[in-house]
Amino acid sequence: MRHALILAAGRGERMRPLTDTTPKPLLEVHGKPLIVHHIEKLAAAGVNYIAINTSHLADQFPEALGDGSRWGVRIRYSYEGPTPLETGGGMLKALPLLGSEPFIVVSADIWSDIDYAALPWEPEGVAHLVMVPNPDFHPKGDFALLDGKLYDEETPAGAERLTFGNVGIYRPGIVASEAPGTFKLAPMYRRAIAQGQLTGEKFNGFWRNVGSPAQLDELRAQAT
Repeated sequence: MRHALILAAGRGERMRPLTDTTPKPLLEVHGKPLIVHHIEKLAAAGVNYIAINTSHLADQFPEALGDGSRWGVRIRYSYEGPTPLETGGGMLKALPLLGSEPFIVVSADIWSDIDYAALPWEPEGVAHLVMVPNPDFHPKGDFALLDGKLYDEETPAGAERLTFGNVGIYRPGIVASEAPGTFKLAPMYRRAIAQGQLTGEKFNGFWRNVGSPAQLDELRAQAT
């Protein structure tokens, strides 16, 4: 059974006032909520069990998505309370729903042509991240990529600095030893890099972050 986690708990401050009444993942592009496009792609890639972490306007998710049966998947919800636990804390809280095998994690507020089925479902290390060319709003990128390995401060010659595309395959161990609470994944990435346990790949296809009303309007004009 392939499992996935869709990160959907954020408040979406930059998307206000739209997110005052609708969670950002439920905003529509071409007649479907953003998160539904991910559910459909995951189902097509053979994923049949999806956990969704929620916080802001959490009740709207089960109302809109139900149990996932309309897409041939099982959906379970990981409610984080009124304050989101960030990426790391949210993943840790959702681990009981995800099992002991590697799972895919996708942020609900992106749009891409990434083929989830082509990702390595057994990563060499604790995680495998999809990296994209640096967008205008993040010109310095996040990590450097060379020969499938990710690097941070100590970047080898020939490595390319890229931006994390918010899609990856993770082993539970990347957060399993952390204390419950609110924390980001970034320190876990850097720890894994230091241990040679973080791999990645570059994706050159269509990818967009959906963080503001302007970006949403642009996506609605571009996406097909």
